[in-house]
Amino acid sequence: MSTVIRKLAWSKLADPRVAIAVSGAGLLLGALVGAMAPNTATLPIKLPLSHFLQHFLPSLEHQNVLAMTLVYAGDILACLGLAGMLWAHSQGWRPDPRKLLAVSAGVVAIMVSLTPVGSSDTASYAAFGRIAALGGNPYTTSPAQALKHTNYLPIVGTVWRPQVSVYGPIATWIQRFAASIGGTDAVTTIWILMILNGLAFIGVGWLLLKTSDDPIRATLFWAANPVLIQQLVSGGHLDTFVAAACICAIQVARRVSGLRGDILIGVLIGLACGVKVTAALVAVGLAWPLLRRHEWIRVAQITVVSLITVAILYSFYGITALKPLIAGSKWVILPSPWRLFQALLDVPAFHIPGTTVTLLISLLWPIAMVVAAWFIYQRISSDQPQEVVAPFALSFAWILVAPWVFPWYAALAWVALTQVPRNRMTRWLTLYTVLLAVWHSGGGQGPATHW
Repeated sequence: MSTVIRKLAWSKLADPRVAIAVSGAGLLLGALVGAMAPNTATLPIKLPLSHFLQHFLPSLEHQNVLAMTLVYAGDILACLGLAGMLWAHSQGWRPDPRKLLAVSAGVVAIMVSLTPVGSSDTASYAAFGRIAALGGNPYTTSPAQALKHTNYLPIVGTVWRPQVSVYGPIATWIQRFAASIGGTDAVTTIWILMILNGLAFIGVGWLLLKTSDDPIRATLFWAANPVLIQQLVSGGHLDTFVAAACICAIQVARRVSGLRGDILIGVLIGLACGVKVTAALVAVGLAWPLLRRHEWIRVAQITVVSLITVAILYSFYGITALKPLIAGSKWVILPSPWRLFQALLDVPAFHIPGTTVTLLISLLWPIAMVVAAWFIYQRISSDQPQEVVAPFALSFAWILVAPWVFPWYAALAWVALTQVPRNRMTRWLTLYTVLLAVWHSGGGQGPATHW
């Protein structure tokens, strides 16, 4: 792989014009799949731009092979285009990051009006928002229970209809806000969610442009990253909001000192956990360099403020909002290595009960994550800011060894990597993100595997 990468790095792909063209081709293929919805890779709906384009483009509703071929080709071209742009940058290409951000904003504006591609998560978001807007509790009531005879339930993935929300209170408020606008129309609710997600994505790009030591690199890694645009924007995932709060916390940790900085970091981490609990990875990453410097009081201050913020957020729904997280922590899916571990122990010759396998995986995967994080951490120069390197190492290790992982989970690793100077981990994060994207490119209607 290293030999292939070295050859490609000095090929025509590293020409900025070629790299941008390849990136654009990848995004275009993904956009076409969303434009020709519904199909096997999209939700069974049409957002406004998809509805408009149906008069000019054929439907892929009964063309499963063609739809998935376009998705796979788009993922691979996006990977090659991103790699080409990064190689061009390392060889002296210095584009105006403001222009890159402006172009990305235009692409995002188109993507948010096309039917989501690659996942049915936005349908679940809309359903939870509708439940909350009707006065229900999405942490105790599933779409199948609360949304019978509505146009919300049919578009939720069949596996997820009986599932309650595993997202934090802030995620629920975002979903409820969208549903309060959409009302009985699930399509409008999803469109609002897509728009909010797109605004958050570009907002992070603007923040990185203004606060990064290398704004060009940061923009290429985030706002102009075709792989992330496909996964976060085209898919409409909440991980964009988690990444937004976490990069704010990282930048504050690097620039603001004293009690004021610690309080602000704690609040931001708490808010991020209020979207998805996985933001705790960044919290641990930020605490690591402080612990190594024996700054116990700072760690305590940040921890207390974070916990208070999380407690306040969850007080609106009570302890019941945490129960789905416990159930969700027992899920496993390929290509996680733990799925193979589970299959091995399921062999009748071992006679190991399923509950024992669950316990073993629950105990072993966090240890494996720490080991992987340490390995990644050691591969980055020691003179780099630990407030960035540690969160990146931990979030990257998480998507490598977690039992339940999807390509959009890589948002945390990518947003932290925007602040880390050139290193060899970039290529592996790119390749693994695209591997996950190719593996999980369906519309979310198929079966999932749990422990």
